[in-house]
Amino acid sequence: MNTFSAPKGTFDVIPPRSASWLAVKEALSAPPRASGYAFIETPIFEDTALFVRGVGESTDVVSKEMYTFEDRGGRSLTLRPEGTASVLRAIVEHGLDRGGLPVKVWYAGPNFRYERPQSGRYRQHTQVGVETVGSADPAIDAEVIWLASHAYANLGLSELVLLLNSLGCKECRPRYREALQEFLSTLDLDDATRERAAKNPLRVLDDKRDTVKSQLVDAPLIVDFLCEDCRAHHEQLKQYLSDLDISWVDEPRLVRGLDYYTRTLFEFSHPGLGAQSAIGGGGRYDGLLETLGGKPQPGIGFGLGVDRTLLACEAEGLEVGAATRVDVFVVAMTEGAKTLTVKLLSDLRALQVRTDMEYAGKGLKGAMKSADRSGAKLSVIIGDREVEAGVAEVKNMATGEQQPVSLAELIDYVKGTLK
Repeated sequence: MNTFSAPKGTFDVIPPRSASWLAVKEALSAPPRASGYAFIETPIFEDTALFVRGVGESTDVVSKEMYTFEDRGGRSLTLRPEGTASVLRAIVEHGLDRGGLPVKVWYAGPNFRYERPQSGRYRQHTQVGVETVGSADPAIDAEVIWLASHAYANLGLSELVLLLNSLGCKECRPRYREALQEFLSTLDLDDATRERAAKNPLRVLDDKRDTVKSQLVDAPLIVDFLCEDCRAHHEQLKQYLSDLDISWVDEPRLVRGLDYYTRTLFEFSHPGLGAQSAIGGGGRYDGLLETLGGKPQPGIGFGLGVDRTLLACEAEGLEVGAATRVDVFVVAMTEGAKTLTVKLLSDLRALQVRTDMEYAGKGLKGAMKSADRSGAKLSVIIGDREVEAGVAEVKNMATGEQQPVSLAELIDYVKGTLK
């Protein structure tokens, strides 16, 4: 009989690496949770038109990478390729944009894109994201960037580079778009790239092919076309980042792969990941809420990749997450002792002590091997003799020292030893 494998471009998060993966996910979500951001969760599939309108028809995400299908009712649905459009749809649908502003939410979950699988690039990837709607203040931009920067710092990452740019607004970007299109018309581009340049010339700046990148060296830069308001917004943001001790690198060709960005744009890049160096990023999307049917409101957010962030931690040799599954491993040497050990197990777990138990009926030698594999700091051994004497044998797994402890005092002893 043939066995099954995970679909191409996906992977399983399994022990022991899963402990690190989970720790990264929790670390990325900790700053927004501690900063007044409320949790939101949206479906992993939506009306296809939401992403076509919200992400942009000319993007590779929409034109090449979406998982789109027709359901039994004949509706065109798409697995979520990114988080922002879904969250803003929910904000509009439930009227959150008509209440107190700004709306601040965070979320976590998988996104799906039909991409060419390679290291750090998957067809299903998990992100932690935030969105804040209702404020154009550059201080909000700085806050959002700080949330990401602080999360990465808490993981111990030290080699990250923050790339920063401004894409201007509807007032100044048309002049830049015209200048860029004029420049691109002089280049030796293939038909598909020329078509992209006609629809959205900024997307050409995101082309990763050397044959295209080498021709863009003298391309006009958006920074030279910013209006007075956009320039002031960008300079104020950089002042706030300096005040927060966040360093950045100006990257005037940074555009990322989505059409909705305006003004502030940022990306966190890690040199240890090769070509797929971006581990997270985001930007401002003033006007997107209106595009999706809401009131005109400014907004900004980010998406941080859990999978790529873990790769960055591994590239720096960082140990992330619990190295052990449990703190206490309980062994019942006889069936008569099992009633007592089952109760002990539940009592310890109720006190948030990570505890497991030997269920396989192994002898003492085999049971202690299981205890060692679990990484437990203590093992608690109880047999008929111990039950009769009212004690348990407690073994320090690091030193090998073992001593009897009264059953009446066992839980307090364990808690005190684990402190």
